[in-house]
Amino acid sequence: MPKAAQNLKAEISKSSPAPLLPADSEGSALSIRLKQYFKPQDIELVFEGYRYADKAHEGVVRKTGEPYITHPVSVACILADLHMDVPTILAALLHDVVEDTSITTLDIKEKFGLQVAELVDGVTKLDKIEFQSASEAQAENFRKMLLAMSMDVRVILVKLADRLHNMQTLEAMKPEKQKLIAKETLDIYAPIANRLGLNSVYQALEDLSFQYLHPMRYSAISKAVMAARGNRKEVISKVLESIQHQLKVFHVEAEVTGREKHLYSIYRKMTRQATPFSQVYDIYGFRVIVKDLPSCYLALGALHGLYKPIPSKFKDYIAIPKANGYQSLHTTLLGPFGTPIEVQIRSAEMHNIADAGVAAHWLYKSSDAQLTVLQQQTHQWLQRLLDIQNESSDSLDFLEHLKIDLFPDEVYVFTPKGTILALPKRATAVDFAYAVHSDIGNSCVAVRINHELAPLRTELKNGDHVEIITGSLAKPNPAWLNYVVTGRARAHIRHFLKSQRSSEAAQIGERLLNQALRALHVDPKQISDENWLKLIRDYGVITKSEILSEIGLGKRQNVMVAHQLVATTDGHLEKHTKLPAKALDTITVRGTEGMAVMFAPCCHPIPGDPILGFINKDKGLVIHTHDCPSVRKFKLDPDKWLDVEWEPESTRLFKTNLNLTVANQPGMLAKIASGIADAGSNIDSVSVEEADGSAYANLYFTVQVKNRVHLADLMRGLRKIPDVVRINRTKGNTGTKAATTKVNLQ
Repeated sequence: MPKAAQNLKAEISKSSPAPLLPADSEGSALSIRLKQYFKPQDIELVFEGYRYADKAHEGVVRKTGEPYITHPVSVACILADLHMDVPTILAALLHDVVEDTSITTLDIKEKFGLQVAELVDGVTKLDKIEFQSASEAQAENFRKMLLAMSMDVRVILVKLADRLHNMQTLEAMKPEKQKLIAKETLDIYAPIANRLGLNSVYQALEDLSFQYLHPMRYSAISKAVMAARGNRKEVISKVLESIQHQLKVFHVEAEVTGREKHLYSIYRKMTRQATPFSQVYDIYGFRVIVKDLPSCYLALGALHGLYKPIPSKFKDYIAIPKANGYQSLHTTLLGPFGTPIEVQIRSAEMHNIADAGVAAHWLYKSSDAQLTVLQQQTHQWLQRLLDIQNESSDSLDFLEHLKIDLFPDEVYVFTPKGTILALPKRATAVDFAYAVHSDIGNSCVAVRINHELAPLRTELKNGDHVEIITGSLAKPNPAWLNYVVTGRARAHIRHFLKSQRSSEAAQIGERLLNQALRALHVDPKQISDENWLKLIRDYGVITKSEILSEIGLGKRQNVMVAHQLVATTDGHLEKHTKLPAKALDTITVRGTEGMAVMFAPCCHPIPGDPILGFINKDKGLVIHTHDCPSVRKFKLDPDKWLDVEWEPESTRLFKTNLNLTVANQPGMLAKIASGIADAGSNIDSVSVEEADGSAYANLYFTVQVKNRVHLADLMRGLRKIPDVVRINRTKGNTGTKAATTKVNLQ
């Protein structure tokens, strides 16, 4: 049993047992807590829930050897310390009955009401559903719990209390199970507690996880902290007395207490800064709690007059609160003997919120504006979870986005209207755009940071003024996924790209299917809706578009789908209008199909080149030149490739490679770049092969041209430049021949 529970048991043993509860310590502990803020009728309702849970778990014991009912009661005690409401306490008592007994959510609804049933259902795991892997099952559990939380935050409060008590009694589990649960707690549950402002729960979860993940390190740091506490006792006492005296001189009413940094926080700082314990000076700090907001700044001035502040170690979380609602002044002072002293200054209300976080809504029923802001911030974060859920196709994606969204460190930036947005560290302008609105993110083309144009990948810093420039025809770029850090941005970009790719693949798939149908002498327009519906049912998909998309991506053979479509229930084709015998259609490539059509980087085809199409699974239709070495092995298998041709009026630019041999003279690169620009072409990249003292140098360009005619004009123009010895178009990646890094000239 945890030490806190043992102390509580000793205290309660002196009093009489609570009515309607057994005389065990946990039941009595809950009774004492509830009497502090519940009405008698509410307590009676909780006792009814207790008896119901006790009967459901009758005869069951935990791995610790205690009756199972001690666990839900302990969870209820943790929530009672936060002064949670009746439905939450009932949900804590009943949170395991649906999972572990024959009682259903409907039974709880009939007995205790819809609200309690929904809370219990949100916490209940999905153990009875089969998943492909343990990671997928766990991800789906998180997904379900967090979606329930987005509707009612009390779900996660119950789950956090449940996890906290499980961690407090984790010694009964096997070592490998201990590490698994501890890592999960450290990765997901502790960050969520931090994100919701539940500071005491957050620190307890981190320390307990640290204890089981790194027991030797935990023990060493714990002993070092105990020793440091004794060694610094005289200094701490002197500083405490000095602070109290200084505040009295300035007529500031305050409660001054010592504060130890929790163990995992010390370990994290030592690891991050590669600092030995002897150089971690802020393991012991001071907390000054005053009556109101003006007193915070008055106390700050008083303490800065007492000890010299370290300029770079001051943070005003009152003016700009953390995203979880935390408010406080943080300052580090140079104390006696040159020892840095960390001091936190906050009002009583701020202190309550710092400990209880979002639970302060139930703990302190008031109209205080800060509580309202905290609730709004929490609601916005929960709405972002819903957005991520809507954009994520599976549970593992959702869990990945959630982890990204739980960054503890933040930067604060300003919108053009002066609104403050909190973003994770290393967030970029694209993250900012999606934080404002998904439509802004999807259509952003440029950004002004502090009124100056900057690249979209620019990382934002505290205090930046950010203005997003949008375009009506703009759309997300796949390259954004390389540098965005927020789950919201990543989910929206992936969803857009996936939707676009599916749509483009469906168009390609329809053309391929129509080609196969005509080869069977069947008019595609004559395929009945009944045949499509039957095929959709047989394939287990939802829409016709999904089948077409799978054909376009190479996941299904167009010929097989065509045969299944034209076959009626009796196996005859007479009902369909037959077409005269006709060769397979040639598919026209416009060059604007997007991600569903890929131009092979091995040969860089451009309009005018004879081309072949190759259906590659998951890549869609890949276009090669007819003489590309990569497709020679597929020409023997006609099912692997199909005839394609260029649309006559293509407007886009295509990449191709040029190799130039030139005289090794100053200014040659500039002359060639000017010649390429004069021909109306863009330079995508350029590299230079080291001359090694030779009179000639090789230049490798990747340029953008409209077609072969445009390329021919470009090459003729470059040949006219003096000292250009040779020029030819090359296939493949020219960068492998160059000894220098490619230089982007755009």
